Parts: sequence; C-alpha cells; structure tokens
Amino acid sequence: MAGTQALRVLQSAGVAHTVHEIPSEPGDLGYARAAALALGVEEARVFKTLVALVDDEAVVAVVPSSGQLSLKAIAEAAGGKRAEMAPPALAERLTGYVVGGISPLGQKKPLRTFVDESAILFETVFVSAGRRGLDVSLAPDDLVAITGCEYADLAVER
Repeated sequence: MAGTQALRVLQSAGVAHTVHEIPSEPGDLGYARAAALALGVEEARVFKTLVALVDDEAVVAVVPSSGQLSLKAIAEAAGGKRAEMAPPALAERLTGYVVGGISPLGQKKPLRTFVDESAILFETVFVSAGRRGLDVSLAPDDLVAITGCEYADLAVER
C-alpha cells in the first residue's frame, strides 16, 4: 500500500498507529459515518476533518462523525468572532488532500487545528489517513501531540 503524507508523518514520529482500509464510496452516509460502519465501531470514535474560515483564517476542526461542527464553537476556540465552512476547493488546496480524505496529519500548509474534546473518552480514535478509503487509528493524545493542536468543545449532536 502506498503511504500517504499523513502516514509518513506518523511513521517518522514513531507514533503507534494502525492503518485501516475501508470502502471509499460513502453513499448517503458521508465518509466518516460510512467508515464507522465499515470498521464496526461507534460513530463517536471516527472523526472527520473539516476546514473552516474563522475571521478569514483557515483552521481545522476534527469532530466525531456522530455530531456536527458548531461554527460558533470553532470561532470561539480560535479566538474569532465568526466562522463559516471553507469551500471544498480551498480546503483541498490548503491541505493537499481531497475532500473525503482530508487528514489532520501531514497537511500541505500547517493550519491551526482543534480536536473535539470527546476524543479523550477513547483509547484510540480514527481519522483519515490522507486518502478516501484509508483511515488510521491512534491515541487521541498522540494526535494532539503530533499536530500541535488543542482540545476544544466543537461538536453538537446531529
């Protein structure tokens, strides 16, 4: 299996992780929810990586697939006043990944990143490994350490 930039970052840092191949076509579920179903884990353990614009600064929010990003919460976490979702083309250009495969790891342009605090409830969480159909599981504290991100209360129930 060809390594992605996200996997190269994990390998070079010596972070314990497991790579999981999953179906790359989510149907109506969305990529993260389809991944949870394919992996046989609860949706709250599979996190999606989203790019938002907070007062025109691009930031990354990593939230459980069981919820959705609160734009008010990401704005507050980033110290801004207003947030909106980044257009998909901008998210792809900034991260170097395609939508549905955006990873919080190994992005083309390092962006300030925030992980929903619910991640600490799990020994491991799943995030995209940098392409559709490929996820990686790792300890949430390792994700925070390797990305330099911080925990924040970001998600609201769907």
